[in-house]
Amino acid sequence: MAGVSSCMKYSMFIFNFLFWVCGSIILGVSIWIRVSKGAQQELEIDSSLFAGVDLLIAVGSVIMVLGFLGCCGAIKESRCMLLLFFIGLLLILILQVTGGILGAVYRSQIETSLNKTLLASVGSLQSSTEESKAFQEKFQKFERTNKCCGLLHGPEDWGKNFASNKICECESNDSSTDICTVFQDRYVYKTPCGNVIVKYLKDHLLIIMGIAFGLAVIEILGLGFSMSLYCQIQRK
Repeated sequence: MAGVSSCMKYSMFIFNFLFWVCGSIILGVSIWIRVSKGAQQELEIDSSLFAGVDLLIAVGSVIMVLGFLGCCGAIKESRCMLLLFFIGLLLILILQVTGGILGAVYRSQIETSLNKTLLASVGSLQSSTEESKAFQEKFQKFERTNKCCGLLHGPEDWGKNFASNKICECESNDSSTDICTVFQDRYVYKTPCGNVIVKYLKDHLLIIMGIAFGLAVIEILGLGFSMSLYCQIQRK
């Protein structure tokens, strides 16, 4: 029994040490991005994406705390720490499964919400404020990279601003292909960028689901390790 307990204890410690390291990396990188102006400029992260960075900071902190509880609980054979680790990991797993179910059930509403967000951004394309001009400059880079125009309805999303610059203009080697169309006597890309964004999200949905499934397996292993060790300590 002692050998089995020792093996389980150190397996639990190694598992949670790696868990803690992952949390430390996520937390460290997220804080670096949040406070470093150079990192924000390099990664092209503006204030609109800070909510996502803050979420990563919270996730990294939670993983670090759980990893610490698991490591200490395993080495010190503390039933209290192991129980806290088990409860915390179980709550994360429940939230993860709940989020996946809600995402599947309300998928159509999520797509509708995305369209509303894109529609709100159309106003920024038609605006002439300094803040909107900064957004327009970045969006034009996105258009050139992905060979698309506008957000929902193509070049007409730009309104009066369309005539001010070479917005959405096809490159010379693309002008004869079916990805371009004529709008106001100019060859422009005809695919709305909203379609490109939706396609990107759908193409990467499988990757996201794979990551979520992998995390769920790791979390279940952690639950099994912690409860097995908890029960062995209780029997001593």
